[in-house]
Amino acid sequence: MQYKKNQMSVGLMIQRCHRWRQKRKQYLDAARQTADEIERERLLQQAEHYGRIVNEEQGKIDTTRGPGAKDERTPPEEEKYEEDDESFPDFLKQL
Repeated sequence: MQYKKNQMSVGLMIQRCHRWRQKRKQYLDAARQTADEIERERLLQQAEHYGRIVNEEQGKIDTTRGPGAKDERTPPEEEKYEEDDESFPDFLKQL
């Protein structure tokens, strides 16, 4: 019974993480499209905030699952960094 409860909890954590990743992506996309520098900075800060939340929640998921468990929906560490690199707006890459 404890295993099922733990499994449900991890499932809910994964769903929350997914929603936060979507929010982060929305903020990054909006920042790419805005011409106002102040608004762009605000949007990027919001995206960064959601990125920190996702990282914290992902750490909780990883520790709850245990060392041997692996979920196909979460990419390996290398892919996470590549994904994050691609999500940065072009104007930030040029700095």
